[in-house]
Amino acid sequence: MYKLFLRPILFLVAPEVIHHFTFSFLRVVVKIPGIKSLLRSFYETKSPHLSKTILGITFPNPVGLAAGFDKDAKLIDELAAFGFGFIEIGTLTPKPQPGNDKPRLFRLPKDNALINRMGFNNGGVAAAVARLKRRKSKVIVGGNIGKNKVTPNDNAFEDYNICFETLYPYVDYFVLNVSSPNTPGLRALQEKEPLRKLLSDVIALSKAKPNYKPVLLKIAPDLNEAQLNDVIDILKETKTDGVIATNTTISRAGLATAAEEVLTIGNGGLSGKPLTTRATEVIAYLRAHLGADFPIIGVGGIMSAQDALEKLKAGADLVQIYTGFIYEGPGLVKAINSSIQP
Repeated sequence: MYKLFLRPILFLVAPEVIHHFTFSFLRVVVKIPGIKSLLRSFYETKSPHLSKTILGITFPNPVGLAAGFDKDAKLIDELAAFGFGFIEIGTLTPKPQPGNDKPRLFRLPKDNALINRMGFNNGGVAAAVARLKRRKSKVIVGGNIGKNKVTPNDNAFEDYNICFETLYPYVDYFVLNVSSPNTPGLRALQEKEPLRKLLSDVIALSKAKPNYKPVLLKIAPDLNEAQLNDVIDILKETKTDGVIATNTTISRAGLATAAEEVLTIGNGGLSGKPLTTRATEVIAYLRAHLGADFPIIGVGGIMSAQDALEKLKAGADLVQIYTGFIYEGPGLVKAINSSIQP
């Protein structure tokens, strides 16, 4: 029903406009008595064989909502009703920032893809925490954190530190985002020495707490083999708890959308179906070099249950969706969970 009737209507409106409208609509609709229960009956899949314990956390099912969809933790309770096993908020920064100029989110329907150059637009970590304090759902929440655009890379840890300390009581795990292509210079933090120091410092923050919370790294799909090897060495050396593979790509290879249209859109991270194969390749490479027990969350181009199964087969312990949620609708969550056999 979503693809036949609802999506064509939604896609008539500019992507960012309809995103905010949908948020407002969901916020109102779920207040109607019985709606949350109805949504759960449609989309939630409960089964003991879907449960998985990694990172010291027991996930009721392996399908999560990737960071970027609910940056500011505005719809945790509402989105939880769609059957997600976990939800990742962010990327959050210490201070509110508007992000890049609009338009900054674009659909490529011929490719089942999106291009975004949002630029970590968010209301700041304190505002997100105020909402997290009011949430009622017990869904597992991850906190994806980054630095403000105006913060020099040399001072990046200060921003990650503020976000970590502010979010610590209210999330179950942390993700360091150093791989977005939409904040100038951010990806330089993936280089060997800056990455080693940043991970070590944030992990030290968690170790100093009475209740340690896992720290994961989110990496780009555009890293070459040598760069991936550096990341793998650093993950091992710093005893980072897990890795999320992958973020959006700056590649435009193999798109069905006309080159002129893509050129007009300009810079930004590409997500969706064109990323499917590369993200799976990165997951498989990480699994082969990190061993059987290192936690990997797979994300990138999951547009069907089969795509998710391929990520899991390649070595992912959990998966996350974003663009697939937009193109395929909330039924994708149930389809993935239903396809996972005991």
